[in-house]
Amino acid sequence: MIKTISSIQNPTIKHFLTLNEKSRLRKKSGEFLIEGEREIFLALAGGYVIKQLIFSEDIFDTSKIPDFGLDESQCIHVTAAIYEKLAYRKSTEGVIALAKSRINPLESLEFSTSSPLIVVAEAPEKPGNIGALLRTCDAANVDAVIIANPKTDFYNPNIIRSSVGCLFTNQIASGTTSEIITFLKKNNIAIFCAALQASKSYHLENFTKPSAIVVGTEASGLSNEWLENSDHNIIIPMQGKIDSMNVSVAAGIIIFEAKRQRQFK
Repeated sequence: MIKTISSIQNPTIKHFLTLNEKSRLRKKSGEFLIEGEREIFLALAGGYVIKQLIFSEDIFDTSKIPDFGLDESQCIHVTAAIYEKLAYRKSTEGVIALAKSRINPLESLEFSTSSPLIVVAEAPEKPGNIGALLRTCDAANVDAVIIANPKTDFYNPNIIRSSVGCLFTNQIASGTTSEIITFLKKNNIAIFCAALQASKSYHLENFTKPSAIVVGTEASGLSNEWLENSDHNIIIPMQGKIDSMNVSVAAGIIIFEAKRQRQFK
């Protein structure tokens, strides 16, 4: 039987609401919420475990429930009012999944090519920027995305929303700057740091070998530790009045130059 919850004070609903709001609870419980059909199916395709399905029959076509591969005992029907409280997006499809999160250490990364292309972002401050970067990396089919010194967890609902589910289509990991540099050197992956100092125009570099494109924040750029360990400093020539651009845009320009050199393979 499908369970129905009609009270916003229900402990299960309170748990779901707090998952959306608190990184600490997401980490402690190992759970997070995924909103929207496309995002849930991308998570399933990426091997994520869906524990429960929450839906409002006023919005969601319940004939689709079997498509998610869950038993009725794993489904929760909620009122439209409760669903509106749970939904993170204004335009929604009436379905949310409770999923099991993953630990994403560097050691979990696996490469199917001898010349991987990796994107590293150091301490991105805005979840929306991380989501946009993940979307760009999915479009280019990079081999991995690594977040150095993360300031939020991967399962922040803003990251899931802004990545349009590309959190689940990319191979991702996180670590400290020191750990990531050690990992890259151990695997003979050249480090290309986007920097203003002693830099060469990005399109003049050779990205066909194993490469890590490293980008920092718009405000402060990369830390000295990255610059001291960089194999190549690269820059995007700017022709306007400012000397920086959105991190996902800058990364996208360099990523697709690397893909062009690799003949989009």
